[in-house]
Order: sequence, then C-alpha cells, then structure tokens
Amino acid sequence: MDIFLVRHGEAAASWGEAPDPGLSVLGRQQAEDAATALRQHVGQHTLLISSPLQRALETAAPLARELQQAVHTDAVFREIPSPVPLAQRQAWLRQFMRQQWMEQGDDLKAWRRSALERLLALQQSAVVFTHFLVINAVVGQLMQRPETLCFWPDNGSITQLRHTGSNLELVARGIEMATHVN
Repeated sequence: MDIFLVRHGEAAASWGEAPDPGLSVLGRQQAEDAATALRQHVGQHTLLISSPLQRALETAAPLARELQQAVHTDAVFREIPSPVPLAQRQAWLRQFMRQQWMEQGDDLKAWRRSALERLLALQQSAVVFTHFLVINAVVGQLMQRPETLCFWPDNGSITQLRHTGSNLELVARGIEMATHVN
C-alpha cells in the first residue's frame, strides 16, 4: 500500500516569527495543487492524517474536501521539538540541519523513531500532511543516511512511500526546493 508524505504549503510567517502560522496565498495554491496531484492516486479508503499545526491542516483541507473525508490529526507528525524558545529556534534548526543523527540526543532519536513506527503501524493507504524535517527524518532513515538533512522537499511536495507489510520503501522523493528554507 502507498503512503504519501506531503510537506505543508508555504506558511504565512517564518519559523522565527510565529509558532503556528497558517498558509500564505501561495501556500493555499500549493495545497490545491497537491490535492489535484494526489487525487489520481487516492480514493475513499485512503486515510488522511495531519500534523496538528495550522499550515499542515490547511494543506490537507482541499484533498479532504474533494474526498469528503475527515482529516485525523496526529502529533507524531508535527515539527521537530526544539529545546529553545521561539526566538532562538531558527538558529537551533540551522545548527541541527548541519549535524548527523548520531550527534542527537535520545529525545530527538525517539521523535524520529515515533514517526517511522506510526507509518509502519498504518493498515491502509494514507496521505500524511507534515513538515520538512519529519519528511527528512523518515526519508533519511529509509535511505540509511547519517545526516539529519538529506534533501530539501519543497512546499506542497509529495514524497511517496510503499508499505510492504513489514517495512517501508522509498518510491519517490518529492520535488525539491530551488532555494533553502526561510
């Protein structure tokens, strides 16, 4: 069965400006485009899951509307937990993205493991609306890459996984950003 990881559309504010911004005008268009692209791969029996953060929920809305389905929120798929206040988060993230997983504490390794375990526990095809570093954590593990950042999924990009019953396989990475994260 297939699992699609969708990075939320462009946020209306950057990570250092607001803890939970919604989508910008461009982000809303990216959400519509993702729904259009996914519609040919999903149906009424596809589970829709979202991070509880506003930009992910707003990205899920067009597909949920088209499929006339509810979106289930799951905090496992929210952004990476940071040990610093919002004002310092941007600097912490930049440092984190230059590191490897072996340098991380048990809390961040558990965060990554939780996302992978939740995906493996799925019993039906799903679309998961999530965040840049969640997608990196999952894809990096599947590719057996040691670094925390293994690619730059663009806003609204769709990464496809296949659940084989006992493990996950990377089918296709989503479109990558032309520029770096804001």
